[in-house]
Amino acid sequence: MNQLENRNAYMGLAGRMSKKRRRNVTLTIVFLMLLGAFIYCASKGFVLGTYEIRILRLCGVYSIAALSMNLVNGFTGQFSLGQAGFMAMGAYVTSLLIIPAAQKAAIYYVHPIVPWLKDVQIPFLFALLIGGLVSALCAFLIGFPVLRLRGDYLAIATLGFSEIIRIILTNAIPVTNGSLGLKNIPNTANLWWTTIVTAVVIIFLLRMMKTSYGRAFKAIRDDDIAAEAMGISLFKHKMIAFVIGGFLAGISGGLLGSVVGAITPNYFRFTLAYEILLIVVLGGMGSITGSVIGACIVTIAKEKLRFLDAGMNLGFVKIPPIDGMRMLVFSLLLMIIILFYRRGLFGSREFSWNGLFRIIRRIGAWFGRLFRRRGHPEGGADA
Repeated sequence: MNQLENRNAYMGLAGRMSKKRRRNVTLTIVFLMLLGAFIYCASKGFVLGTYEIRILRLCGVYSIAALSMNLVNGFTGQFSLGQAGFMAMGAYVTSLLIIPAAQKAAIYYVHPIVPWLKDVQIPFLFALLIGGLVSALCAFLIGFPVLRLRGDYLAIATLGFSEIIRIILTNAIPVTNGSLGLKNIPNTANLWWTTIVTAVVIIFLLRMMKTSYGRAFKAIRDDDIAAEAMGISLFKHKMIAFVIGGFLAGISGGLLGSVVGAITPNYFRFTLAYEILLIVVLGGMGSITGSVIGACIVTIAKEKLRFLDAGMNLGFVKIPPIDGMRMLVFSLLLMIIILFYRRGLFGSREFSWNGLFRIIRRIGAWFGRLFRRRGHPEGGADA
């Protein structure tokens, strides 16, 4: 009898789980259809203007950059600040491979471009992948000396190598055009490109975190000594995370060059690495969802607060234009968020439909208790 009851209970639980799974799949399909419809309408100019679309494209670019840093810092526990250098490498390689030959002659008007790059032009997808692979190669070469370090020493070393990459790009004038940078980069990375590439990166990281490599990354983050005692090769897995992070940073740099249309070495200074780190900390170390949400918040807030630099007239007081007021207010808002959410907005959690429905039920229960108190202020109105 007990076996029959246990079997019936198990079948009931399995039925409820299958219903939830079907519901989650249906909601995911509906969400993707709505997202595709929104992107289509936005790209046709029905919903958003050119400026708003550019902000959304930058959200996708910085989401990939934040995910690349979160893979190393949040999931593997290595404090790396080299993403700006890898983004610069990916941006320059991708841009040089997609700029038409006729425009290269106009860009390199001070020093001629090297002959082997003069007539090279390949499709954007292949150029983007090559840019990511070159960045991954740089990460592989840099990883050998720096991944022996830990903590602040690793952060300083990776930041130093990032600056070395930027200086090399500044002085390799026949290849990179030096401090003048590259202009007239084809605007291929539209909203479809940035959204699809971001989605592919998110799916890839979600799947990888469920494999043995992802579990090894988290074990190294939690306790590297215990992970090594369990047979996990620390250097191997750190190198894998570092190289994949470099590849993703190169992809984001290639998309960034196509979105902004012009790049210079100064665009990839160490402040860019701090900005990406801020996105990761704001969203939550070890959270893919948090990196995406944090990138959207930071990118949109930086643009929407530009009116502060122009000054304000509040009627009773007039604030003159102050250069940098936008970043000051933006930094204060971020400090307040980080003080109240020490682990970031998402911590190490991920978005799920089940979690969303749990939050909705909690909010509904809270409102229900609130209305019951208002209907029965003395606690015994029915007596």
